[in-house]
Amino acid sequence: MSILLKPIITEKATQDSELNNTFWFEVQPSANKVQIKNAIEQAYGVNVETVRTMNVYPKVKSRFTKTGVVVGRKKFTKKAIVTVTDGETIDLYSNL
Repeated sequence: MSILLKPIITEKATQDSELNNTFWFEVQPSANKVQIKNAIEQAYGVNVETVRTMNVYPKVKSRFTKTGVVVGRKKFTKKAIVTVTDGETIDLYSNL
């Protein structure tokens, strides 16, 4: 199974990639920074300077229905913010 799950394409991530040359990815929760760096360098052929990670904990939501209270939560995810060297870029839209 791949460490990189999908790129995060939002307005904030797109602006960050244009201005600061950083790209956002959703990764496996068990992956560390070295594994993320190696996976991105192999997948996109760029040199990675820094990798920052953040854990996104699930939110618990509840609602009231006819049968009672229904409680659910989203899944646990991990995000990686990757900075590549100057002059290099990752084309995220080529596979769409």
